[in-house]
Amino acid sequence: MKIAFDCRYTLVERHNGISRYTAGLVAALAELHPVTMLISDRRQLALLPALPWCLVSGPQSIREPLVARQVRRLAPDVVFSPMQTMGSYGRHYRLVLTLHDLIYYGHPTPPPEFPAPVRLLWRLYHLAWWPQRLLLNRADAVVTVSETTAALMAQHRLTDRPVTVVPNAPDPVPDDGRLPRTRALVYMGSFMPYKNVEVLARAMSALTGHELHLMSRVPPAERARLTALGVGGRLVFHDGADDATYRDVLRGATALVSASRDEGFGIPLVEAMGVGTPVVVSDIPVFREVGGDAAEYVDPDDVAGFVRAIRSLDEPERWERRSAEARARAAHYSWASSARVLLALLERITADAAR
Repeated sequence: MKIAFDCRYTLVERHNGISRYTAGLVAALAELHPVTMLISDRRQLALLPALPWCLVSGPQSIREPLVARQVRRLAPDVVFSPMQTMGSYGRHYRLVLTLHDLIYYGHPTPPPEFPAPVRLLWRLYHLAWWPQRLLLNRADAVVTVSETTAALMAQHRLTDRPVTVVPNAPDPVPDDGRLPRTRALVYMGSFMPYKNVEVLARAMSALTGHELHLMSRVPPAERARLTALGVGGRLVFHDGADDATYRDVLRGATALVSASRDEGFGIPLVEAMGVGTPVVVSDIPVFREVGGDAAEYVDPDDVAGFVRAIRSLDEPERWERRSAEARARAAHYSWASSARVLLALLERITADAAR
């Protein structure tokens, strides 16, 4: 079986969620079976494993609908894409597409970094379910990252193809031992409206002695707004922390925090739990799925509830218990186990085609 893995959504400087999913999963899959990566920019190789690769046009190119004509020169038996938008016209191979979440149907504001025409198309695309159905039903099978999203896909009848859950996972980190515990609280994520970061900022007014470390790049206006909301508290803006800084602050933190109203998975939860940092997060279904009994859950709008949950972790014995529970829960997620699930799916649909 010849597998091609669509790595064209890998970024060239620093991972976002889909880029990290791509790099983690392709590396683990290659440990189990030979893989050829599809890239659209040689700079992507800096964030990808050292595997065979082929250069094709980019996913935002006008050539995307016909990209299968380039891919089929490799004669793959099956192609996996970590997105649902990969062009498929003229393909001679099995195709597996991925839908990570349905967030933008309920929260239609597109990511601000996209060009204006893309943001307009984004809004139009999410006005109805049928465009998503058209994309997914071009595939032979569909992957998603959580049981929560799979259930929502079934609820909205988004595809008649089989759906398999291939979860996110934390990247391996050096076991450097525990850092001295600080009163840092870590937020890793964007500042889109549905992320609800203002609730965390407001909570800081009552959490004197704690610091809220906001790791991602933040627009100046949003930085000013959050600072004003957190009057009396301490907010530390890293404005795009590198992986080493993020990991070191996380390893010594009191907790990772999130008040998000919607997620497809929640990879910062498993990153935090993997280094023994407790998590205090909004009570939404996907966080319940990922965090299990190891997390502290709070209504997304309950500022006082976040304050109480975080203060409870100031008690050393409770923090130690929650830390141990977090490590145990994180063990449920690894790129190796996700890759095994994906390989079984690829083998199954390739065998079906042969029959």
